[in-house]
Amino acid sequence: MIDEKLRKVQDTIGEAARRAGRSPQDVRLIAVTKEANSVDILACIHSGVKELGENRVKDADLKYRAIGDQAVWHLIGHLQTNKAADAVRMFSLIHSLDSLRLAKAIDGQAKKIHKIQDVLIEVNVSGEAAKFGIRPEDLVRLLDEIKQYANLRVLGLMTVTPLSGDPEASRPYFAALRTLAYGNGLKELSMGMTQDYMVAVEEGATMVRVGRAIFAQE
Repeated sequence: MIDEKLRKVQDTIGEAARRAGRSPQDVRLIAVTKEANSVDILACIHSGVKELGENRVKDADLKYRAIGDQAVWHLIGHLQTNKAADAVRMFSLIHSLDSLRLAKAIDGQAKKIHKIQDVLIEVNVSGEAAKFGIRPEDLVRLLDEIKQYANLRVLGLMTVTPLSGDPEASRPYFAALRTLAYGNGLKELSMGMTQDYMVAVEEGATMVRVGRAIFAQE
């Protein structure tokens, strides 16, 4: 069942990429395991999708102990500074850097284990008060301030769009993030979830974060 769902998601990514004149290989599928058990996660890995996304460090730790380095782990949810050590230990890419204080904490923990930690900066392009992420107008300053941290490597940007029943409602937010990234020389764009990942691919996403379409019980 998992392999069938994965094929459907991958086919949708491929179709969206081709509509936009892109190669499907330019889009990485991050399988979000928030609601998945270890059996389903292993089925996902055995089907060839080995990049996993988790929202919370605590939840990831249990799965990490079971799965380990069979997968590449992404932290896609908000990160508190007191969880930075565990996050640096487990995650190849942290999608949710959103403050200089957090940058300092991640850098300090990465330095302790001689690691260059790859990160994305989370940008609240929609302006929703309930969303994490910096304001678009604060990006340039944060990028400049982060240069002091030798154990951080900023690869690109991430955003979470407002929930909507219409995937097209997310398009302007994805386009805004793409413009912001390209304008600052950043290549990676983590955007799009189950409800709108096809639109995200059309707008330039290099990573989509899909969970329910893969793991939800029917």
